[in-house]
Amino acid sequence: MHLARLRRLQSALGQARLDGAVAIAGPNLFYLTGMSFHLSERPTVGFFPANGDPVLVAGNLEQSKIDEGAPYPVRSFYYTDSIGPVAAFREAAQALRMGKPRLGVETRRMRVMELRLIEDAFLNPRIDAAEPIFAGLRMAKDPAEIDLMRKAVAIAEQALLATLPTIRVGQTERQIAAELVVQTLRAGSDPDLPFAPIVASGPNSALPHAFVTDRALKIGDLLTLDWGAATGGYVADLTRTYAIGEVDDRLKTIYRLVQDANAAARAATRPGASAADVDAAARQVITAGGYGEYFVHRLGHGLGLEGHEDPSMHGLNELSLEPGITFTVEPGIYVPGLGGVRIEDDVVVTADGVESLSRLPRDLQVIGV
Repeated sequence: MHLARLRRLQSALGQARLDGAVAIAGPNLFYLTGMSFHLSERPTVGFFPANGDPVLVAGNLEQSKIDEGAPYPVRSFYYTDSIGPVAAFREAAQALRMGKPRLGVETRRMRVMELRLIEDAFLNPRIDAAEPIFAGLRMAKDPAEIDLMRKAVAIAEQALLATLPTIRVGQTERQIAAELVVQTLRAGSDPDLPFAPIVASGPNSALPHAFVTDRALKIGDLLTLDWGAATGGYVADLTRTYAIGEVDDRLKTIYRLVQDANAAARAATRPGASAADVDAAARQVITAGGYGEYFVHRLGHGLGLEGHEDPSMHGLNELSLEPGITFTVEPGIYVPGLGGVRIEDDVVVTADGVESLSRLPRDLQVIGV
């Protein structure tokens, strides 16, 4: 599997007229090698030439992992804390025999530290963005990847179902978030969660990216829970909004609009539809209901090894969807001072439509009383 991914990368590099791609510790390096490395002060960098075997530079503590775990032949250069990585990067450049190459790098992830080491080793190479190439490789998932995402979603859903009965009026957002994290780990998630949960109550639910606070739940609040889980490196990202007792009629109206918008977006998802088409399907529902100005973000984002990856599901993205593409469907309405609603599902494009990987109910449920 990993050798096939390497060959696809090398073919894409040739088409892009790049001499190689560079990946630091993180999802792209994991995707290509199946090996996980921590992003730390000790840089781990993979060089993937358009022709020939990859080269890895890493601290000496990673040597046994690479020697035993590399899925195909690699050339490795190690350094110690006392000596530092400069010499190892220069040796790697010499082994690659690229001269002054054109390299694609992860411009969204790479730190100045790795960039400076690469510039020194390759004598100021031409640096381009590799994101389009990596996105092209990773956007459409294979069956094994989708199965891992299904498992991550199932873990996240199990965690929420275990958390909901513990929620009561008077609890704080922080207490609920702590319980949700504990239940997610108990349900079997990888310890490295994709993100810290969002627990937003009452007026805080009108903040799409709210931070957890010590606000206590009150009757009449909406409570938005946005959380995730991970297994085998693949992640889930879900959101549900609940009523704490009886809520205002306006909040019920907002909820129904978001629920309908979520359904419309899922119904619009099929091979050949564009990302913009799917965004528009949800946005039309909310706009027709009079709340268009309060839907302040894109419909969703790609999902897989990262909580946010390509494709970006917004109204200007004309990318044509194809089977295997996975993304979130998360329309929302956020009214300052009143509250907000978001309903988020994880979906995969199929040969004839869409499959929702998430199964939790989307109806407004009363909890906490």
